[in-house]
Amino acid sequence: MKIAIQGEPGSFSHEAALKLVPDAEILPCTLSAEVFAALDSGAADAAAIPIENSLAGSVLEHFDLLLHHDVMVVRETQIRIRHNLIAVPGAKIGEIDRVYSHAVALGQCRRFLAEHPAMKAVAFYDTAGSVKQLVSTNDTKAAAIASERAATHYGAEILARGIEDDAENYTRFFLVRRSAEAETDPAANKMSVAFTLEHKPGSLVAALSALSEMGTNLTAIESRPVKGTPWEYIFYVDFKIASGAEGTRALEALSSHCGMVKELGHYREALGAESGDAS
Repeated sequence: MKIAIQGEPGSFSHEAALKLVPDAEILPCTLSAEVFAALDSGAADAAAIPIENSLAGSVLEHFDLLLHHDVMVVRETQIRIRHNLIAVPGAKIGEIDRVYSHAVALGQCRRFLAEHPAMKAVAFYDTAGSVKQLVSTNDTKAAAIASERAATHYGAEILARGIEDDAENYTRFFLVRRSAEAETDPAANKMSVAFTLEHKPGSLVAALSALSEMGTNLTAIESRPVKGTPWEYIFYVDFKIASGAEGTRALEALSSHCGMVKELGHYREALGAESGDAS
């Protein structure tokens, strides 16, 4: 299976893709929109996308892309985030004056950077991409923050391990496929849904009450503005289901209160997270 990811080989999404499908072939993409374009065109069989980080919150762009493409979430996984300071062979930590990484990764390593004031933080488009650039320039005065996999993949060295501020740092990933090829997991016990509401008082309460009356366990809710319609929103929710039939009833219950309801996928809940170097 060819899986598209946003980021370079060795990135955190690469790690997640291999956890979801161990023998997958990875198709790296620069932008998230390119990931979904590869899925639409058939260049990729699936996509592995981060949807939520326990510290940084939701990846809002990915909610929008899930809504506007004919795709379904078929699996999820969680991985613990572990950041490392990485440099080219021969570099010394006391001589590093620049550190490159994705802005989120830099923000999750503030304490380490504060303890090393000579290191200037520089935002880059991708964690693994920062290591790739580092190795290509062979700059011994620069470093990157990324996963152990990235260091190994590009032949770099880890100068400091586990430099993240918070060890309880996890990211949840979705495995996404084209709707026509999404197979139903008999053990699916979780569903993701998008819906819109009438712009009137109590509409959100009514929709959520319909789920509550069924005994549905809501696990996440996110809102996004409707483009071109100020002050109206699309709501994204995750909730537990005991069976496919319960999922169908939940969609029917929402439909009576919502202008639009779209199932984004039903899948098996990821239980816990492996300790690793991924995001």
